[in-house]
Amino acid sequence: MVPTLGHLGPIPIGTHDVFVGLGVIAAAIVFSAEVRRRGIADDRIWVVVAGALLGGAVFGRLGTWMQHVDIRQNASFIEQWLYGNRSILSGLVGAYFGALAAKRLTGFREKTGDLFAPAVAIGMAVGRVGCLLTELPGTPTGLPWGITLTPGEASVIPGAVAGVPMHPSFAYEIAFHLAAFAALWWLRGRITEPGELFKLYVAGYAMFRFAVEFVRGNQVVFAGMTRPQLFLLACCPLVIWHLVRQTRRGVYRSLTVRSTVEVQA
Repeated sequence: MVPTLGHLGPIPIGTHDVFVGLGVIAAAIVFSAEVRRRGIADDRIWVVVAGALLGGAVFGRLGTWMQHVDIRQNASFIEQWLYGNRSILSGLVGAYFGALAAKRLTGFREKTGDLFAPAVAIGMAVGRVGCLLTELPGTPTGLPWGITLTPGEASVIPGAVAGVPMHPSFAYEIAFHLAAFAALWWLRGRITEPGELFKLYVAGYAMFRFAVEFVRGNQVVFAGMTRPQLFLLACCPLVIWHLVRQTRRGVYRSLTVRSTVEVQA
């Protein structure tokens, strides 16, 4: 575990914060490249980006606030904002609604999901390195690549046990996002339905995240599932319904035909 990368005078440089910042930079570079490639000259797109960042930051911080039915057991608003856990899933939801609100305010009507999809994927891959280096790796495992914490490392991570190999669940997630970025980069010129790239990314991540939660080490709250799994269990039917509907509409047919032609060529 590497909680800090050094000090700037008396101020510690948090590893997690550094990699989150690097993830934002990587996402911004990819997003800007896509804006140039698609020839988008409307400056309102940057207002949409600002809305997505604001919504993601707010929801990501407050998404884990209401954990208990009894409101008195939850942290106060200030406590949650200053010390509460961050949620990637809540952040993605917040970013979506933040971008939607910005588009409504500015009158920007073009779909932007295709611009955001590869940028979010690479940003998540980089940002999750910070989680890998600072948070509970996962559940115990007998696999040879398990991460084993020292007593000192385990003492500062809630729920951690020293000397027991654990799944590197964040490494699994980094691998997923890198693969998703490569796939989205390949698909960006092959799927013509506006906004479909982002929906495919969200669908893939939702299903992957539900599965990886079994080795993440998050608190089990109901029927052997964690809070993220319960959230995803409610959302996944909508995701599956969307994929089925788009398949029936033939949205992905052009991709199949084009890939076949490329193989034959």
